[in-house]
Amino acid sequence: MNIGQAANASGVSAKMIRHYEAIGLIPEASRSLAGYRHYQASDIHMLRFIRRARDAGFSTAQIKKLLSLWQDRQRPARDVKQLAAAHLADLQTRIAELQMIAHALTQLVEHCNGGERPQCPILDNLAGDGTGRLSNTRQGD
Repeated sequence: MNIGQAANASGVSAKMIRHYEAIGLIPEASRSLAGYRHYQASDIHMLRFIRRARDAGFSTAQIKKLLSLWQDRQRPARDVKQLAAAHLADLQTRIAELQMIAHALTQLVEHCNGGERPQCPILDNLAGDGTGRLSNTRQGD
């Protein structure tokens, strides 16, 4: 199948398929005499694997490692589990950070009257004290 058909079948855009080829995440596709890329069922399977790994938030480097592990039928499952566990820990850290940001922003939104007055605790907080952190302390109405 051609790149458009491969994109439709895998859920990965043609642009990303070309990118994955360019960075070596997937092997270069075979070419027709006219120079068009040609994909096999195994290529589509690999692209679907990549799409699902991307959907799970894995980085390109992690996906490259996962592909290597997937293709190595002798790999120990613990290697896959370690990679996934590290990714999960990173996601949980990021979620906790986002929850703190959401809490702080919620407090600021609740303390802003949104009226015609120029005072704005949201802008005051963003202008901040130089700590570089979003604060949930009340800084005016």
